[in-house]
Amino acid sequence: FLHVPLPSVPPPTPPSLHTCQGLAPCLPEEGQVNTFGPRLFLATPHPASSSSAAMDRIFSTLLLSLLLLLQSYRVCGTPPQPRGTLCRTKPTDLVFIIDSSRSVRPHEFEKVKVFMSRVIEGLDVGPNSTRVGVINYASAVKNEFSLKTYQTKAGLLQAVRKIEPLSTGTMTGLAIQFAISRAFSDSEGARVRSPNVNKVAIIVTDGRPQDGVQDVSARARAAGIEIFAIGVGRVDMHTLRQIASEPLDDHVDYVESYSVIEKLTQKFQEAFCVVSDLCATGDHDCEQICISTPGAYKCACKEGFTLNNDGKTCSACSGGSGSALDLVFLIDGSKSVRPENFELVKKFINQIVDSLEVSDKQAQVGLVQYSSSVRQEFPLGQFKNKKDIKAAVKKMAYMEKGTMTGQALKYLIDSSFAIANGARPGVPKVGIVFTDGRSQDYITDAAKKAKDLGFKMFAVGVGNAVEDELREIASEPVAEHYFYTADFRTISKIGKKLQMKICIEEDPCECKSIVKFQTKVEELINSLQQ
Repeated sequence: FLHVPLPSVPPPTPPSLHTCQGLAPCLPEEGQVNTFGPRLFLATPHPASSSSAAMDRIFSTLLLSLLLLLQSYRVCGTPPQPRGTLCRTKPTDLVFIIDSSRSVRPHEFEKVKVFMSRVIEGLDVGPNSTRVGVINYASAVKNEFSLKTYQTKAGLLQAVRKIEPLSTGTMTGLAIQFAISRAFSDSEGARVRSPNVNKVAIIVTDGRPQDGVQDVSARARAAGIEIFAIGVGRVDMHTLRQIASEPLDDHVDYVESYSVIEKLTQKFQEAFCVVSDLCATGDHDCEQICISTPGAYKCACKEGFTLNNDGKTCSACSGGSGSALDLVFLIDGSKSVRPENFELVKKFINQIVDSLEVSDKQAQVGLVQYSSSVRQEFPLGQFKNKKDIKAAVKKMAYMEKGTMTGQALKYLIDSSFAIANGARPGVPKVGIVFTDGRSQDYITDAAKKAKDLGFKMFAVGVGNAVEDELREIASEPVAEHYFYTADFRTISKIGKKLQMKICIEEDPCECKSIVKFQTKVEELINSLQQ
């Protein structure tokens, strides 16, 4: 233990177009990941009430992605297949600064260790790439291991598993000072400050510090360390903002409990990834369209073509008129959603409706809201055009009260998809369930029955939603039909997973071109964000 006295980057670049073998523009699926300068990640709680603007962006991306999902029922050909992977991490000096005060219970501390391990697993570890150290703190600071101690990923992961909590006070400022003076020093294995080497510290804490953090955090940032703050449970947000770098929206994260901290892993893995744009360099084998992803690529086809089973070549389509679809939204209207968020859900349901071909022979839309009871807002086929559907969605009143998801699923089976309520025989049935909390009733039987009946079920959870329940609701393969995020701001990650789904037509060429649709949605997302 060492007591140290305390003295009295741009956002990710947007997608860009690349020429793929001179045949068609590439449509990058995700923007390039920004490679930051020296960084300090601080894990501390974020307020439960996210800003309306942030949530606006979150729900727009989520629901527009659901729109992509629904349109994929009419997409020409199989979805783009992953064809290459090349993701390297920029040379980084990374130090985890972990709060293990008495408020962090032993089983919760184990969750922090899992989080650290998952981040490390996504890094290129080595003396010339990423070096990792861990500082454990409470009332005092313990240097678990320094940047020079382990040069292999296996050694780091084994050392993390052996860390034990200290179980005393919360001297966050002391820990940051130790990081500046010792952890990032040459003697501990840190490299000379350079634009080519990131200096990163990830601090995880769940309480109010017992010392000052403003001045020492300013010194850390001045030393070229970029600070990211992740908070758990009850935390003083003012303190977090004093610690974190600008912009605060990108540098302060919050999870409700240690049980969900692991969900932030992807954010940090992507932050360390140096993107190699294989579409731009020509290092791909796509016949027509190359779609860039961070460190990888996928192949797709131009409008009028379908992607072959090899995932890279295309065949001409003979054309078609698309397919019919019965879609029912099952929306959680419980008290925890809050009125302002409920309005956002309504707004973006209408964004999906805008992109559907609504008619007796094509898409029909139904809407059900549930809380302590279930209320059908309107059945399938009641409204014959987008204008009337959107007007009905806008008029939907917020129910509040409880969360009876099981009862809502049973209603979906017994009523929403019944012929008497407008459902059409032989037409694919799709249910999209949105929830933000644990169900107060039993869902297993109803969830199983919906899938047994052939309904395509998608489960989307936010915040306190229970992942086991989401998996029960989702169709197979579960990984493609259930989505969860602990933080509203990270829900955009869900959107990317929802973009590519298989076509239900026997003849895939009867589906619309995904290339044309992706371009349209990219433009819509950009306009919403503006």
